[in-house]
Amino acid sequence: MKKTLFHIAFVLILIALNISCGTNLEEKIISTNEIQSIKHIVAPDKRVALFNVEVLEDPSGLKLIGESNLPKAVDSLKAILKEKGIQFVDEIKILPSSELKGKTKAVINISAANLRSNPKHSAELATQAILGTEVNVLKKDEDWYLIQTPDQYLAWVDAGGIQLMDEKSLSQWATSNKIIYTNTYGHAYDLIDATIRVSDLVAGSLLKVLEEEEGYYKVEFPDGRHALISKEEARDYTSWLSSLSYDAKALVETSKSLMGVPYLWGGTSTKGVDCSGFTKTIYYMNGMVIPRDASQQVHAGKPIDSIADFSKLDKGDLLFFGRKATDSTAEKVVHVGMWIGDNQFIHSSNMVRVSSVDKNASNYDEYNVDRYLRTKRLLKENDPLLKNLRVFKD
Repeated sequence: MKKTLFHIAFVLILIALNISCGTNLEEKIISTNEIQSIKHIVAPDKRVALFNVEVLEDPSGLKLIGESNLPKAVDSLKAILKEKGIQFVDEIKILPSSELKGKTKAVINISAANLRSNPKHSAELATQAILGTEVNVLKKDEDWYLIQTPDQYLAWVDAGGIQLMDEKSLSQWATSNKIIYTNTYGHAYDLIDATIRVSDLVAGSLLKVLEEEEGYYKVEFPDGRHALISKEEARDYTSWLSSLSYDAKALVETSKSLMGVPYLWGGTSTKGVDCSGFTKTIYYMNGMVIPRDASQQVHAGKPIDSIADFSKLDKGDLLFFGRKATDSTAEKVVHVGMWIGDNQFIHSSNMVRVSSVDKNASNYDEYNVDRYLRTKRLLKENDPLLKNLRVFKD
């Protein structure tokens, strides 16, 4: 009798466990589908948005784990699951991390900080950020910080590349008078001995102005270092912004000033540029922040051409190249250059150089002409992917 009762109890326990496991599995599938649906909407591009959330089975039910810098999206997910009657334990970490203790802002502290795809020097160079750039800080991993740049790019920087700040400190930096370095490359010098270098500088570097001296600006770096910069190599930032013409001629002049700068995968400074880093730099030095990568830039601006009718193009237009779509494969944008007129475009390929679409020209670029996809116009276009620095400052 006791044996029979034990057998019945055991069977009932198994049935309960099967029902529970079945319920958990069904709810896990529903939860996973909701996560993917929300991620597809709010974070389709992991380079600019973070929504790394998953659901695990737990003895007590389901558990949501992961991290995101999109709190509203996380709240929407939880609301949807509750509405469906799904019980869960919430262990999603919202960024910025509380471990930063309020220092969720930073300013790039060196001429060109190398931003990596993972928190280690051996990781891929994802992009660069120039001295004086304000960034958001999301979390820390030993001596590395996950940051988000003004073009929304997410990448890791080592501690030496940034000066951490809280909201108040960043506000003080942001509202201070600044100069912008306009030479392609140069140096800041010691206050006492102007032959001693304090730091190198690249075009676009921003520094706080302390005072003006004869022939020099006395400046302050984000970490408090003081230095001198020649007035011939820099301009008052506000005056520089006001003087920008936002025209194609200026874009072409800027692009040609970088002729011969070496190709660097991930580079966005005058030390080295990849193809999209080059076009990004051209536009930045003319008062516009555009998306980082070619595959992102192609979504900005106004469509101009997709059939290689180069007569439609204006100076400053961006040309995109890559793999054309087929019945079985999607289009893939892998290269970008800028139109400079006379059947020519300028781009970073081995180095910054000029190529032609004219078959009879000595610099005809058959390889890129054969993989041409389309042209977009960004200059003076009203697009949420394009940021005008003059408007942004105001």
